[in-house]
Amino acid sequence: MILKRLLTLFMLFGFTALMAAGADLSSGTKAEELNVPAIVMFFIFVAGTLGITYWAAKRTKSAKDFYAAGGGITGVQNGTAIAGDYMSAASFLGITGMVYLKGYDGLIFSIGFLVGWPVILFMISEQLRNLGKYTFADVTSYRLKQKQVRILAALGSISVVILYLIAQMVGAGKLIEILFGLDYEFAVVLVGALMVAYVAFGGMLATTWVQIIKAVLLLTGTTFMVIMVMVHFNFDFNELFKQATEVHSKGAAIMSPGGLVSDPISAISLGIALMFGTAGLPHILMRFFTVSDSKEARKSVFVATGLIGYFYILTFIMGFGAIVLVLGAEGGTYLAADGHTLKGMNNMAAIWLAHAVGGDYFLGFISAVAFATILAVVSGLTLAGASAISHDLYANAFATGKVDEKKEMRVSKIATLIIGIAAIIFGIAFEKQNIAFVVALAFTIAASANFPVLFMSIFWKKLTTRGAVIGGYIGLISALVLVILGPVVWTQILGMGDPIVPYKFPAVFSVPIAFLAIWFFSITDNSDDAKRCIEEFDAQDIRCQTGIGADGAAEH
Repeated sequence: MILKRLLTLFMLFGFTALMAAGADLSSGTKAEELNVPAIVMFFIFVAGTLGITYWAAKRTKSAKDFYAAGGGITGVQNGTAIAGDYMSAASFLGITGMVYLKGYDGLIFSIGFLVGWPVILFMISEQLRNLGKYTFADVTSYRLKQKQVRILAALGSISVVILYLIAQMVGAGKLIEILFGLDYEFAVVLVGALMVAYVAFGGMLATTWVQIIKAVLLLTGTTFMVIMVMVHFNFDFNELFKQATEVHSKGAAIMSPGGLVSDPISAISLGIALMFGTAGLPHILMRFFTVSDSKEARKSVFVATGLIGYFYILTFIMGFGAIVLVLGAEGGTYLAADGHTLKGMNNMAAIWLAHAVGGDYFLGFISAVAFATILAVVSGLTLAGASAISHDLYANAFATGKVDEKKEMRVSKIATLIIGIAAIIFGIAFEKQNIAFVVALAFTIAASANFPVLFMSIFWKKLTTRGAVIGGYIGLISALVLVILGPVVWTQILGMGDPIVPYKFPAVFSVPIAFLAIWFFSITDNSDDAKRCIEEFDAQDIRCQTGIGADGAAEH
């Protein structure tokens, strides 16, 4: 009933927006301010996904349904959903804009985001599925003390979720602001309301299918865009790069490294954050519990890696295409009256490139897909944050497992609402901040706090509860402190003068610190609990490698 009312409400809102668009256009509003095809496609997508949520809500009866879609998602479906979850606004809009702005160096983000998949997730995806249930804290606490480890894992998860959500909410708010001419604040509230509806009512099943649909639409749209770009250059990459160097203000320098990250420590640190952070993102790790067994988990990684790698190749071509077809457009088509490129070109390069190669209707399609991209990611993030609160903190850390599923799901839905409100507040507060930096910070925390504890709990026999908890907190706190004392927060945001730490990305320091702390506080732990943790490793390892005792083991 509530979902039906929401659907009706958004249809009424869509009708009002279209009437407003018509009124504005008839009164002489510039075409770039409002795009009716984009608005129509936007509401078709919203209506369709709310319909999916209504369908999923009727099939979500248990905690396993809510957190893991009942474990009934296939490997191909899950891999596509992972790709849909991972190809965020920071990827689609941000990397294309980075290549447009910096040229060759924009590729560092594409490579960094990608290499974490084959190197890290092929090592842990099968183990996650065999050991866990709903969240990665199930794995880290498998042989350690539940309460302390789950609180640590939940805090790390929530920190990453909030930071990641900020970037997505700002991107969504700006996009809707452009499409509808709405106030930014109202646009952020609209996105927050939609993501709460998807997660609270449809759970993982609705989130999965929103992500699958988004992935298909995004890959289809970007493939068409790249084909149209290359048609312009007769499929000659040399000609594309040649014309880009002629148009760009930096000339041939855009084909050389060093424009984005100039010193080796910053480059290595950013690479560590992006690579190891991938394996610590709670909304990505959570997806491995939606498949039936470890074989399907491995298949998920294979499919996701292929789709994500293909997509990042496209962003590189789109970035250079935007340099020629948007920045160098004849007649200053994409210049505002003051001579500057329209509407934050570094973030909207992909959107205006769509207009350059496909006109208003394709701009409408890509704008709607960009919004779908954001909505799919925020849904996954919100579900991961809500699961950390309800499953890890409430059900296992504080209630010590003595709670019924209905109450746990109710807490999860309340947590979804709280996270949604927090995302709206932070999205409005961070409107003017460097969003690419916020995403990098989320990866840094995931790499420093979540990944070391997860990795060591799976592969190191001598890990103890004390080592995991102290080391995890040291990784989390060191990452936050080093970022605060760095040039972005200390100098640019707080205005405190020269930074105490000269590097934007501290992962090269915080990740080794976390691993060393885990090692040191584990080997110096002589408690009875430490001996128990070591003794139980062999049993964990057998289940980890074989899946014996895990859900779906009988079919494996």
